[in-house]
Amino acid sequence: MKRPTQVDVARLAGVSRATVSYVLNRQTDTRVPISEETRQRVLAAVAELDYEPDARAQSLRSGSTKTIGLLIPDLQNPHFWQIINGANQAARRAGYDLLLTSSDLDPRQEEESLKALSRRRIDGLILLTAFTTLSQELLNEMAARRLPIVMIGCKDLSFDCIGSNYSESAGEVMRHLRELGHERIAFIHGVANERSGLDRLQPYKDSLLAAGLPIDENLIVHCGATTADGYAAAKQLLTQAPSPTAVIVVNDLLARGVIRAAADLGLFIPQDFSLVSFDDIPAAQYMTPRLTTVRTDAEAIGRGAVELLLQRVGNRERPLQTIHIPTQLMIRESTGVVPN
Repeated sequence: MKRPTQVDVARLAGVSRATVSYVLNRQTDTRVPISEETRQRVLAAVAELDYEPDARAQSLRSGSTKTIGLLIPDLQNPHFWQIINGANQAARRAGYDLLLTSSDLDPRQEEESLKALSRRRIDGLILLTAFTTLSQELLNEMAARRLPIVMIGCKDLSFDCIGSNYSESAGEVMRHLRELGHERIAFIHGVANERSGLDRLQPYKDSLLAAGLPIDENLIVHCGATTADGYAAAKQLLTQAPSPTAVIVVNDLLARGVIRAAADLGLFIPQDFSLVSFDDIPAAQYMTPRLTTVRTDAEAIGRGAVELLLQRVGNRERPLQTIHIPTQLMIRESTGVVPN
């Protein structure tokens, strides 16, 4: 069936197509007075024909697509879905749609996804990148086009950015474990890019040195960024002799793998070892045991990224903005005193 047009609406309402356009776009013009009765006739014709404006034509006329591109590293991590949810809420409130893509933790795919987004007709980009290999030439090209960009995670201060830094809370995690008597503390650094998660790994090392404890490289496992990687890393650590009395994991996704590995090895948390991680995904307080983790408001990051972007869309000349979302250590059931 042929899709109804503004001409069809105008014919049914007995008005000109320009009048239909004025009514639908809520425009007023003293040279084209539109009575309430005429407006109601147009709206009735729109409802009868089930007419919907052509979004592409509207964007060409206005220069705005009402679409925001969003690039994330991984569709499997609930932490990123919380960011997406917050961004989607803010975008919808402002009358925008999200165009979502993922790099699947692959540096080449991250570059290709960014290129694909840059070719789309969008009003701006929100980037949560996992790698530092993004082409500077491509970013410079987008900057030259004055395409508004917001970075989640303040790695590049040439753009507006928003995010959390876990450094202070990572130090608090170490103080919490030391107060419980732990000295043999392990760290699972499960990331797609080795530079990620340094705001957690470095405070771990600094805290050990400050306490006069050695940095034992056998207690630091660098691995991939999936739950399965966390499982394998935990098995490697927990079968050492002597094994660690506490394990810090770079995020909650990998902590799920640690909990499963402990169960398969016949170990209990926190009786045999304590466990701490980062992000506080929704499932963290429903795991067995409930997970001690560092919380960041991921939905606030998503909402704030959209709000920053729309401010940049509205004013390309405004000063660059940096927004830090605070973090908080949530002590639950997975940490306890050092085992005898």
